[in-house]
Amino acid sequence: MHRIYQNFFFLTVLFLSGQHVYAQVIADTTPVSINPALQEILEARTAKTYTIAGITVVGSKAYDHNLIISISGMAVGDKVQIPGTDLFSKAIAKLWKQSLVSDVQINFTRLEESNLYIEIELTERPRLLDFTFTGIKKGEKDDLEKKVELAKDRVLTENMRLSAVEAIRKFYFDKGYRNVQIEMVEQPVTGVSNAVVINFKINKGNKVRINSINFTGNETVTDQKLKKQMKGTKEMTRFTLFPDKVISPYGDSSKQLSFKQYLNTVSFLSPTRTGMFIDPYFRPKFFNGSKFSEKKYSEDKERVLGYYNSQGFRDAQIVADTQFYSRDSLQGHLNIDIRVNEGRKYYFGNITWKGNTKYSDSVLNILLGINKGDIYNIDLLNRRLGKQLTAEGGDIGSLYQDDGYLFFRLDPVETAVYNDTIDFEIRMTEGPQATYGNITVTGNDKTKDYVILRELRTIPGEKFSRSDIIRTQRELSQLGYFNPEKINPNVIPNADNGTVDINWQVEEKSSDQLELSAGFGGGIGLTGTLGVTFNNFSLKNIGNKSSWDPLPSGGGQKLSLRAQSNGRAYRSYNFSFTEPWLGGKKRNSFSINYFNTKYANSYNNAGSYCKSCGDTSYVKTVGFGVSLGKQLKWPDDYFNLIYTVNVQQYKLKNYSNIFQGLSNGNSTNISLKLTLLRNSAGPSPIFPTSGSNFMASGQFTLPYSLIGISDGAANQYKLPEFHKWRFTGEWYTPIGRGRGEDKNKQFVLKVAAKYGFIGRYNHKLAVSPFERFQVGDAGLSNTTALLGYDIISHRGYPVYSNSNPKINPDGITPAQYFTIFNKYTVELRYPFSTSASSTIYGLAFFEAANGWYDFKSYNPFKLRRSAGVGARFFLPMFGLLGFDYGIGFDRYNNTSGIKGAAKFTFMLGQEAE
Repeated sequence: MHRIYQNFFFLTVLFLSGQHVYAQVIADTTPVSINPALQEILEARTAKTYTIAGITVVGSKAYDHNLIISISGMAVGDKVQIPGTDLFSKAIAKLWKQSLVSDVQINFTRLEESNLYIEIELTERPRLLDFTFTGIKKGEKDDLEKKVELAKDRVLTENMRLSAVEAIRKFYFDKGYRNVQIEMVEQPVTGVSNAVVINFKINKGNKVRINSINFTGNETVTDQKLKKQMKGTKEMTRFTLFPDKVISPYGDSSKQLSFKQYLNTVSFLSPTRTGMFIDPYFRPKFFNGSKFSEKKYSEDKERVLGYYNSQGFRDAQIVADTQFYSRDSLQGHLNIDIRVNEGRKYYFGNITWKGNTKYSDSVLNILLGINKGDIYNIDLLNRRLGKQLTAEGGDIGSLYQDDGYLFFRLDPVETAVYNDTIDFEIRMTEGPQATYGNITVTGNDKTKDYVILRELRTIPGEKFSRSDIIRTQRELSQLGYFNPEKINPNVIPNADNGTVDINWQVEEKSSDQLELSAGFGGGIGLTGTLGVTFNNFSLKNIGNKSSWDPLPSGGGQKLSLRAQSNGRAYRSYNFSFTEPWLGGKKRNSFSINYFNTKYANSYNNAGSYCKSCGDTSYVKTVGFGVSLGKQLKWPDDYFNLIYTVNVQQYKLKNYSNIFQGLSNGNSTNISLKLTLLRNSAGPSPIFPTSGSNFMASGQFTLPYSLIGISDGAANQYKLPEFHKWRFTGEWYTPIGRGRGEDKNKQFVLKVAAKYGFIGRYNHKLAVSPFERFQVGDAGLSNTTALLGYDIISHRGYPVYSNSNPKINPDGITPAQYFTIFNKYTVELRYPFSTSASSTIYGLAFFEAANGWYDFKSYNPFKLRRSAGVGARFFLPMFGLLGFDYGIGFDRYNNTSGIKGAAKFTFMLGQEAE
C-alpha cells in the first residue's frame, strides 16, 4: 500500500511498548514521490542529531494547541538523536497520562538540512453529555446515579466505562441479582461536537436465592447449629405462596396446585392429632430472606469459626467452600457446600497469675469466673480479662481502671498444651495509679463551659476511673443539648507524669421545642394551642444580647410557656422554670410552676349551645408549685430527694359538673410531696438501653377535720384532705448486639410496674375527689380533668371506672375515678433512628392494669389485659409523638371480634405513665 503526499514524506512514530520508538512508512496503492531526506532518517544505521524546527497539532478541537505541545514536553529548538532518542515516546506517554485522548501519533512532516518538523496527531476522547438507565425502576435509577460516579460534561475514559459497569453489577449483586446483564450503548449527540450520551440497558434477571447450605466434616456440631450462626446467609423457604396457587416440593414442582389441593396432598390437617398440624415447610413468599450477599457470606463464615472457637474447637478451619447453581427444578438458585475441619476440642487447664500486687489470685479467679475443665473459649477469656471493653464493666480490666490503673496491661499466655487441655499464665503490669490532668471541652458554641464542666465527674487531681467517664457520658447525654452519639472523651495518657488529660468533644443539637396545634372535642369545639419550651435557657444572660437566640440561652435552665384557648368556653395558661444547679456548686434543683385555667359551661339548661353562658357558669383553677431537689450520696449518687409544695384553688360559679351537690364556692388544695428517685437509665433519656428508674413518693395535706380546721363532711371540698402514695419501677435490658453499621441498633426490653393509692385521715369522710387516678386510653387529659388526677394510660381501652374486667367499658362515661391502681407493662423496643435530628423507634407491648376503690375489692391479679404495637417519634423542635394500636383482650366478644376490641391511641409531649 502507498499513500501520496505532494512534497513530503510522511513518517509516523508509534509508541508501542517500553521506551522504544518505531518508524513506519504509511502509503497508499498509488505511487509516491519520497522525500530523500526523510528516507535517509528511516534507513539510517548510525545516530544523527536533529533540531526540532516546528511542531504542529492536528485532531484537537477542544484543547488549545499550545497546551498540547506543553504537555508533551517537546519544544522548538530541542535536539534529538535519531535513532536512539526517547523524547517522542515520553511525549506520547505524557499525553496518554492526561486521559484526554484515545490515540496519539507523532509524524515527521518535513526535513530541511538538520531541521526537523513534526506533527502531533490526536484522536480526542468524547465528552459525556448525559447518561440514562433503562429496564429498571425509578428508585433504582436514583440509587445508581450516585453509585456509577459519572460526571456530566467530563471527558469519558475507558476506566470510567468499566467502573460504571462494575458499580452497577455490584449494586445488583448485593441485592441478590447475580445474573444481571448490562449493555452500555454510546450514541453521538447531533449538533454537539465530540459528545456522547450513554444508555445502560439493564436486565436484572431473577434474584438468586440460596437453595441449600450443606456442611461436611462437622462431626460434633450439627448442621442446624452452624446454619443458625449464619445471620446474613439463609436457605430459601420451601414454598412460594401465590394468591390462589401453591407450588409443592413433594412432586412435580412445575405443577401449580390450588390451596385446597395442596391441603389434601400434604395432609395439612392431620387426622391423627387434635386440632391443626401445620406443615413445617410451609412459608409465605414474603417471609423469604435468602438472597445471597458475598459480603455477608464472608462475615458468616467468620461467625461459624467463632462459634467453633466458643465450643472449644480452637483449631477449626473452613477447608473449602463451593457455590454452584441448581440444575433441577430450582435452576438458577444457589447451593453452598462448606467443608470444615473441626479439629480437637480443648478445655481450660490451670490459670495462674503473674505480676499482680493490688489484688490476690483468689480475688482475680473469682472475678474471672473460668475454672479448670471449662470448655476453651478465647473470646470469653478476653472479655473476662477486659481486653474487649464494654460499657457494662464487671471484668478485671474495669476493676483496675476504676481504681486509677489506666496504664494497667495484661497478656494471657499459653504455657502448656497437653492432650485436650491448655494452661494459661496471665502476665500483668499494674503500673502506677493515674490522676486527671487538664480537662477541656470543645464543640459547645451555645452552651456555656460551666454548664458542661459542672456535670463532669472527671475532676483534675482526682484518681482516674473508667466508670467516671461512662457516667459523665450518660449525664451529658441526658442534658438534651448534645448529640449522644457525638459525645467523645478524647483520653490522652501522660505516662511520664502519671496523669491523663481529657478533651470532652460534644456536638450541639437543637433542644428547644415548639407546640402549635389545634383540636376539636371535649364539649368546647375547636381549641388552639401554642407552647414553647427553652431547654437551655439562661436567666443570667438576659442582659447579654449576644446570647439571645431568640431568648438568652446556654445557661442550662429550662423555661416553658404554654397557652390554650377557644375563646369563651376554655382557656389555660401554664408557666414553669427550672434551675438544675441552684447556687451553681451542688446538684440541687429548684423549680417553680404556675397555671391558670378556666372552663366555662357552653350549654344552657335546655342543652343548647349558649355563647354568653360562660360568663355566668364556669370553674376556674389557679395553681402554684415550688420544688427543691437534692442529690444524695447514700446509698449511691443516683438517688435524688425532691420536696414539693403545691397550692391549688378552685372557684365554682353556677357550675355543678364537678362536685355532687355543690355549684358555687371555693376549694383550696395545699399539699406537701416528698419524692425519692433513683434513675440510672440511659444513656439517652428518650431511648434508654440499660439501667433502671425507681420512684417512690408520698403526698400529704393537713388532716383538717382531725385538728378542727374543717367541719368535716359538710365542707370536705373547701379544704380537701388526703394522703397519697405512688411507686414506679422500670428496668431496661439490651437484647443481642448490633453489628457493622447497625452496631447501635439493638432490641431493648422494658419492664415496668406501677402502683398508686390515695387514702383519708378521717374514716368518717369519703376519700377526697381530688388527686385520684384516671386509668385508660392514651394517658392524655381531657379538658374536664381539673382536679389534679394522675392520668394512667392503658392502651387498648378507653377511660374506665369499673373494676370488673368482665364488664366492657365501651360507651360508659366514668362517674368517678379510682383510689387504687396497679399497672404492669412489658415492651420490646427497636430503634430505627437515634440521630440528633430525630429519634424513632418501634415497639410491641403487653399491658395489664386496673383500678379499685377500696382494699376490700383490691386484687393485683384481677387486671384488664391488652397487647399491640406502636411507634415513637422524637423531634427536637416538637418533642415526643406516639402512636399505639392496642387490642383489649377483655373487650373482645364474638359479635364485634378483634375490630371491636382494638383501639388506636395517640400521645403528645411526654411518655404516658
